[in-house]
Amino acid sequence: MRPAARAAAAPAGAAGAAELAKPPIGFARTEREGDDEEAIKRMFAPEFRNRLDAGIRFAALSPEVIVRVVDKFIIQLEEQLADRNVTIELSAAARTWLAENGYDPTYGARPLARLIQEEIKKPLADELLFGKLAKGGRVQVGFKDGKLTFSFPASDASGRKGGGGSGRRGGSGKRPRVPEYAS
Repeated sequence: MRPAARAAAAPAGAAGAAELAKPPIGFARTEREGDDEEAIKRMFAPEFRNRLDAGIRFAALSPEVIVRVVDKFIIQLEEQLADRNVTIELSAAARTWLAENGYDPTYGARPLARLIQEEIKKPLADELLFGKLAKGGRVQVGFKDGKLTFSFPASDASGRKGGGGSGRRGGSGKRPRVPEYAS
């Protein structure tokens, strides 16, 4: 038998994830402790558990990390739109709304991709094909009255204004945040 590394993304499958999402028992506890080991014991035979060398527990993502994940997804979207000469800017309120509504403690940041698909990509599709972004440009994503808003400020002939975009050109090697504008 060859040594192998195996990682389980969810604790003992979907049933284990649901079990661990339940609130802890007791007044001062905020996390369920020891239940993950019990779920593994219920789900897997002793022969399999004996082959596991270690278990790694992952903490929930912090709000700062979730904001960075929002930026990652928006940068990826901007990279997809680069050949159309489109740049995206997020207001602080839009970034916060995406982070708060795209994260779930049970599923992590996975719902964020679906949220960006529904709330940003789909509304921009018509603008890209037939509207204000058909020839490129800049879109500012804001947040007002409980929903995302889109504005398309005038750009210079190159489709860029004042060094907009994500600032990926140039060489610090660090991944920049998506530009922010005051809403």
